[in-house]
Amino acid sequence: MREIYFDNASTTIVSPTAAETVLRVMREDYGNPSSMHAKGVQAEKYVKGAAETIAKILKVAPNEIYFTSGGTEANNWALIGGARANRRAGNKIITSQMEHPAVSEPLKMLEKEGFEIVRIPVDECGRINLGMLEKELDENVILISMMYVNNEIGAVTPVEEIGKLKKRKAPGALYHVDAIQAFGKYRIFPREAGIDMLSVSGHKLHGPKGTGFLYKSDKTKVLPLIYGGGQMASLRSGTENVPGIAGLGIAAGEAYTDFDEKIAHMRALRNRMVCSLSDMENVVVHGMPGEEGAPHIVNAAFIGVGSEVLLHTLEERGIYVSAGSACSTHKRSGSPTLTAIGAAKEEMSSSVRFSFSELNTEDEVDETLKALSEVVPMLRRYRRR
Repeated sequence: MREIYFDNASTTIVSPTAAETVLRVMREDYGNPSSMHAKGVQAEKYVKGAAETIAKILKVAPNEIYFTSGGTEANNWALIGGARANRRAGNKIITSQMEHPAVSEPLKMLEKEGFEIVRIPVDECGRINLGMLEKELDENVILISMMYVNNEIGAVTPVEEIGKLKKRKAPGALYHVDAIQAFGKYRIFPREAGIDMLSVSGHKLHGPKGTGFLYKSDKTKVLPLIYGGGQMASLRSGTENVPGIAGLGIAAGEAYTDFDEKIAHMRALRNRMVCSLSDMENVVVHGMPGEEGAPHIVNAAFIGVGSEVLLHTLEERGIYVSAGSACSTHKRSGSPTLTAIGAAKEEMSSSVRFSFSELNTEDEVDETLKALSEVVPMLRRYRRR
């Protein structure tokens, strides 16, 4: 039985080149980049090389790339560090109703500290209410945080349009974008989009787990979350994870190699899946239609079948999918994203996410659709008994 892995929004397989690089750095070039001897200099070259690769992709300066332990740390740092550093200018923070917990949870903490958090609603497809956002933008806003691509339904936020609104209505505010599901799927140029901070996670783009970075423009003021030896320009102390950073740099470069072909391939897989699911009885596809949505995520509710039941039934056939976000499946409460788009309770309890990478094939999509056509009616009959 072959393996079909459709949970790439949760994590991806590490690219062979990135994995080989990680091992080589661990075994051979294992110096501390803060050391002044040859081993340390060699280690520092990996960190600088990765920063240069990422900076070239984003069209920013290498010294504006700060490596972190992942997307969660990058989001927490941008929000908490940004809000605390600028609280004298105001206390209002704007976000959306369907952010990832790595954004929504630190914002709840900041709310307890006295910051006003405004959560902008979205429509049934996940489109943000730009009219309401514009009304909320005023001189008291110090920070805006928006997810570029929603991790559950693949809804895409118009980050450039929001950047223009911010510049016009609240020019003093910081603009943070959670690009964890977008980097490697879209060409992102923070300076052109008016983005001050951008969060990325390595393991979403065939890099090693425990890696990520925060792009922070050199004009953006944030406070550190981690204090110590003064690494990363004294903003993120701690000995750098050189093997992970080196692997992340490789993976980032590979993500934007043959970029257009990879994205077209993923979008073709998504369209193939959505088209067939839409024809199935009592199946509701969530998210934006056609080209509006992200190229790699499909969320569908199989009414009458529990999410986890379907997940494990597919697993028995070697097909791996997700019951919503991998970061929140341990929670009993409903999905904030599906709640925000107004999904019915029966949809929330039966939703499954399929997420692709360039390594997936049309044949895998067809085999999964065939399996769904066989198991879903069976599970519905079993449930009715």
